[in-house]
Amino acid sequence: MKLIHRIGYFSIGLFFGIILLIFFLGGKRASCDYTPTDRVLKNIRTKSRAYSPEVLSYFEANNLDTAKVSQILETGDVDFGRSNTDAEPCNIYLVSEKINSETLELQIENCDSLATLKTAKLIKN
Repeated sequence: MKLIHRIGYFSIGLFFGIILLIFFLGGKRASCDYTPTDRVLKNIRTKSRAYSPEVLSYFEANNLDTAKVSQILETGDVDFGRSNTDAEPCNIYLVSEKINSETLELQIENCDSLATLKTAKLIKN
Protein backbone atom coordinates (compact mmCIF):
# COMPACT_ATOMS: atom_id res chain seq x y z
CA MET A 1 0.00 0.00 0.00
CA LYS A 2 1.36 3.40 -0.96
CA LEU A 3 2.10 6.04 1.63
CA ILE A 4 -0.53 8.39 0.25
CA HIS A 5 -3.21 5.69 0.71
CA ARG A 6 -2.10 5.12 4.31
CA ILE A 7 -2.34 8.83 5.04
CA GLY A 8 -5.79 8.92 3.43
CA TYR A 9 -7.10 6.01 5.51
CA PHE A 10 -5.59 7.49 8.66
CA SER A 11 -7.23 10.87 7.95
CA ILE A 12 -10.64 9.28 7.37
CA GLY A 13 -10.37 7.28 10.60
CA LEU A 14 -9.21 10.35 12.52
CA PHE A 15 -12.12 12.39 11.18
CA PHE A 16 -14.72 9.79 12.19
CA GLY A 17 -13.04 9.33 15.57
CA ILE A 18 -13.26 13.04 16.32
CA ILE A 19 -16.92 13.12 15.23
CA LEU A 20 -17.68 10.21 17.61
CA LEU A 21 -15.90 11.94 20.49
CA ILE A 22 -17.81 15.16 19.86
CA PHE A 23 -21.05 13.18 19.76
CA PHE A 24 -20.39 11.29 23.01
CA LEU A 25 -18.66 14.06 24.99
CA GLY A 26 -20.51 17.04 23.54
CA GLY A 27 -23.17 17.34 26.25
CA LYS A 28 -20.95 16.33 29.14
CA ARG A 29 -19.32 18.77 31.47
CA ALA A 30 -15.87 17.33 30.86
CA SER A 31 -12.93 19.46 31.87
CA CYS A 32 -9.18 19.23 31.55
CA ASP A 33 -7.85 20.23 34.96
CA TYR A 34 -4.36 18.78 34.85
CA THR A 35 -2.23 21.25 36.79
CA PRO A 36 -2.06 20.95 40.59
CA THR A 37 -3.51 24.43 41.04
CA ASP A 38 -6.51 23.67 38.83
CA ARG A 39 -7.17 20.36 40.59
CA VAL A 40 -7.08 21.94 44.06
CA LEU A 41 -9.33 24.85 43.06
CA LYS A 42 -11.82 22.50 41.37
CA ASN A 43 -11.84 20.26 44.46
CA ILE A 44 -12.59 23.25 46.70
CA ARG A 45 -15.28 24.59 44.34
CA THR A 46 -17.22 21.31 44.42
CA LYS A 47 -17.59 21.33 48.21
CA SER A 48 -19.83 23.24 50.55
CA ARG A 49 -18.20 26.40 51.86
CA ALA A 50 -18.15 27.71 55.40
CA TYR A 51 -16.81 31.07 56.52
CA SER A 52 -15.15 31.68 59.86
CA PRO A 53 -16.44 34.67 61.85
CA GLU A 54 -13.09 36.43 61.29
CA VAL A 55 -13.45 36.16 57.51
CA LEU A 56 -17.03 37.43 57.55
CA SER A 57 -16.11 40.43 59.71
CA TYR A 58 -13.07 41.12 57.50
CA PHE A 59 -15.24 41.04 54.37
CA GLU A 60 -17.73 43.39 55.98
CA ALA A 61 -15.04 45.82 57.15
CA ASN A 62 -13.39 45.94 53.71
CA ASN A 63 -16.61 46.02 51.64
CA LEU A 64 -15.91 42.64 50.04
CA ASP A 65 -18.56 40.20 48.91
CA THR A 66 -18.51 36.42 49.24
CA ALA A 67 -19.02 36.32 45.45
CA LYS A 68 -15.38 37.43 45.23
CA VAL A 69 -14.46 34.08 46.81
CA SER A 70 -16.19 32.25 43.95
CA GLN A 71 -14.24 34.34 41.45
CA ILE A 72 -10.94 33.63 43.21
CA LEU A 73 -11.69 29.90 43.22
CA GLU A 74 -12.11 30.09 39.43
CA THR A 75 -9.03 32.13 38.50
CA GLY A 76 -6.83 32.28 41.60
CA ASP A 77 -3.41 30.83 42.27
CA VAL A 78 -2.53 28.30 44.97
CA ASP A 79 0.75 29.01 46.78
CA PHE A 80 1.91 25.48 47.57
CA GLY A 81 5.08 26.78 49.25
CA ARG A 82 3.05 28.51 51.94
CA SER A 83 0.27 25.89 52.07
CA ASN A 84 0.21 22.96 54.50
CA THR A 85 -0.68 19.98 52.33
CA ASP A 86 0.24 17.44 55.01
CA ALA A 87 -2.02 18.81 57.75
CA GLU A 88 -4.24 16.38 59.64
CA PRO A 89 -7.16 15.89 59.18
CA CYS A 90 -7.61 18.58 56.50
CA ASN A 91 -5.17 20.24 54.10
CA ILE A 92 -4.75 24.00 54.34
CA TYR A 93 -4.20 25.98 51.13
CA LEU A 94 -3.31 29.62 50.54
CA VAL A 95 -5.17 30.93 47.48
CA SER A 96 -4.54 34.42 46.15
CA GLU A 97 -5.57 36.65 43.30
CA LYS A 98 -4.59 40.16 42.26
CA ILE A 99 -7.52 42.57 42.31
CA ASN A 100 -6.67 45.97 40.80
CA SER A 101 -3.68 47.17 42.86
CA GLU A 102 -4.19 44.72 45.74
CA THR A 103 -3.87 41.00 46.30
CA LEU A 104 -6.54 39.11 48.22
CA GLU A 105 -5.20 36.06 50.05
CA LEU A 106 -7.49 33.37 51.44
CA GLN A 107 -6.47 30.57 53.76
CA ILE A 108 -8.79 27.63 53.09
CA GLU A 109 -9.06 24.43 55.11
CA ASN A 110 -10.04 21.72 52.63
CA CYS A 111 -11.74 18.76 54.34
CA ASP A 112 -13.58 15.79 52.81
CA SER A 113 -16.97 17.45 52.40
CA LEU A 114 -16.42 21.05 53.57
CA ALA A 115 -14.07 23.89 52.61
CA THR A 116 -13.71 26.45 55.39
CA LEU A 117 -12.25 29.91 54.83
CA LYS A 118 -10.08 30.52 57.89
CA THR A 119 -8.47 33.90 57.16
CA ALA A 120 -8.54 36.59 54.50
CA LYS A 121 -6.33 39.61 53.96
CA LEU A 122 -5.76 42.29 51.36
CA ILE A 123 -2.16 43.12 50.57
CA LYS A 124 -1.33 46.45 48.93
CA ASN A 125 1.04 46.08 45.98
